[in-house]
Amino acid sequence: MKHHLSVLGSTGSIGTQTLDVAEKLHLQVHALTAHSNIALLEQQIRRFKPELAVVFDEEKASQLRLAVRDTATKVLPGMDGLIEAATLDSADLVLNAVVGMVGLQPTIAAAQAKKDIALANKETLVAGGDLVTRAVRSNGVRLLPVDSEHSAIFQCLQGNPPNKALKKLILTASGGPFFGKTTDELKNVTVEQALHHPNWSMGAKITIDSATMMNKGLEIIEAARLFDVSGEDIDVVVHRESIIHSLIEYNDHSVMAQLGVPDMRIPIQYAITYPERYPSPVAELSLAQIGRLTFFEPDYDTFQCLRVCKQALAMGGVATAIANGANEEANMLFRKGRLRFLEIGELVAGAVASIPNQTPKTVEDVLTADQMARQYVTDRV
Repeated sequence: MKHHLSVLGSTGSIGTQTLDVAEKLHLQVHALTAHSNIALLEQQIRRFKPELAVVFDEEKASQLRLAVRDTATKVLPGMDGLIEAATLDSADLVLNAVVGMVGLQPTIAAAQAKKDIALANKETLVAGGDLVTRAVRSNGVRLLPVDSEHSAIFQCLQGNPPNKALKKLILTASGGPFFGKTTDELKNVTVEQALHHPNWSMGAKITIDSATMMNKGLEIIEAARLFDVSGEDIDVVVHRESIIHSLIEYNDHSVMAQLGVPDMRIPIQYAITYPERYPSPVAELSLAQIGRLTFFEPDYDTFQCLRVCKQALAMGGVATAIANGANEEANMLFRKGRLRFLEIGELVAGAVASIPNQTPKTVEDVLTADQMARQYVTDRV
């Protein structure tokens, strides 16, 4: 078990649950980071006493520095601060729970600094692709999945035959708040309706991604890169109860699944303690109480983000970075009331179809594709 943590995105949903797990396991937290929530970050600093705290927003970082000047915690701003948090000598595991493309450079920096990485920032693998997996392999570090679906696959693979016996991965999806809705019914949905997830408590960006099913599309891309399988060998099934977190099928048609109550502390703790397991504060699963589990085919026509992500994965190059960048921008504009819900998928599809694709050789190539995708969206609002 890794005893010394650096938590990137500590004030978000995954970050706060990570700190809950860390406290119960008596782990040392050496770095904490936030985008701008300095009120909560100050509370975390006083509770965990890290050597470093980072606020991406430079003005907020200055405010926090004044607020915690009576502590021994150093406060840094911006991307340079995030990279320092990801490469601290005192930490042996970096849990990356920041939201969006901002997580890419710290992930690569952590790998180059020989840190094991627990990854909850799916955009890192979606946009960075081979650049990330190459950095992980060449530095001999472990990349441990935190997303419930990828953790489920990872757990199912333990102690089983090598990948040549694997037939497919099956990701489960809750279907979000708009499961079963038609395109006509989604034309005028509000931000408040889209933020009402039936099973999970998540940040606003990820909750909207769940509503559009972009989240599941990103997870298909992430799974392909985490487990070295093609997009054709990854299926999605809508499972409304969110009890089965994902499944794997072998070539003899045996199917294995990981089940549990919908609580992110299970996959977070497994990533931190792998390969060991420890008692968890999470409620025990009672199948008798649940009564039944249901499964449905996803609607690729109504929720076109899912289809576009599969197309981008098949295209290769920076297509997945384009899909991700366009979605991040469109998601934000929808939350600000400047886009309609269905326009998110339309803009993501348009960006992937319109922006030239290429094979990225550097992180800068990925960042350029990301910016072009964002510009494509803003030009059309």
